[in-house]
Amino acid sequence: MARYLVKRILISIATLLVILFVLFLLLQFMPGSPFNDAKLSPEQIEVLNEKYGLDKPVVERFFTYIVNMCKGDLGVSYSLSQDTPITTLIKTRFPVTMAIGFAAMLVGTIFGLLLGFLTSFFKKKWMNFIYHFFTILGIAAPSYLAAMLFSLLFGYKLEWLPLLYDYRHPVISSIMPVVALSLPVIAIVARFSKAESDDVMKSDYVLLARCQGLKRSTIIMRYIIRNSLIPVITTMGTLLVGLLTGSLVIEQMFSIQGIGQLLTDAITANDYNVVIGLSFIYSLIYIVVMLIVDILYCVIDPRVRLTGKSKA
Repeated sequence: MARYLVKRILISIATLLVILFVLFLLLQFMPGSPFNDAKLSPEQIEVLNEKYGLDKPVVERFFTYIVNMCKGDLGVSYSLSQDTPITTLIKTRFPVTMAIGFAAMLVGTIFGLLLGFLTSFFKKKWMNFIYHFFTILGIAAPSYLAAMLFSLLFGYKLEWLPLLYDYRHPVISSIMPVVALSLPVIAIVARFSKAESDDVMKSDYVLLARCQGLKRSTIIMRYIIRNSLIPVITTMGTLLVGLLTGSLVIEQMFSIQGIGQLLTDAITANDYNVVIGLSFIYSLIYIVVMLIVDILYCVIDPRVRLTGKSKA
């Protein structure tokens, strides 16, 4: 386990370095600059470029950035919030994005697993109808469409929930964003869990367990659910990263001051440091989540080896 973790961490560090270097190159060739103010003269822009080191070669800037990043310094904002440390901007916005993303993942996973497994186990017509309704709705309808309907019905018509996010009442303000973001998760998790449990129930070892007279509940818990969770966990890891990094439209709709909105503002303003800092955070989240998913494989199914081999 320790050897595997060290190997994965080293690969992750190398991947992050490549991502950052590619970002530096791409931003170097982007049109415009962080100082697009028409009031600034060419001489003033030159002074600003020299102040922030933007006049230096891209390779030198890259290595300087890496050294500072290892010290916990992601630089300062050039134009979005001039001279404000990137870490300060992220600290003020990251918690709300994380809270809403994790809440949507938790809600979507719980309801998705329940919907998928119960539909597979009991084969009721009314459960099949609910299953197909939510899976088709969650996959076909984007989250922002559900958010618009929720806002119209529960926010505007019934006035049960606030239309905009209120930091004084974070729980009630998060209900509509969380539910809207959780719908695709419910659909995807339900489809995977049902498909996998259907396949496992047809397997030889489940048939053997039934012939041995084991209780239905024992077979479900020990064999079916456990063996159905591995592909579901893979999907959940990708979905979690998507929720934490892709909730931009929802943040805009509910006026949530999260990192998604910060990234959009930074791209619009050509604020290179903010874009690179947030991209680094996004990449780090993805790599950490995928590492946790790999470790969970071995917890759920000991036959899965960390070396990539399986014990027959």
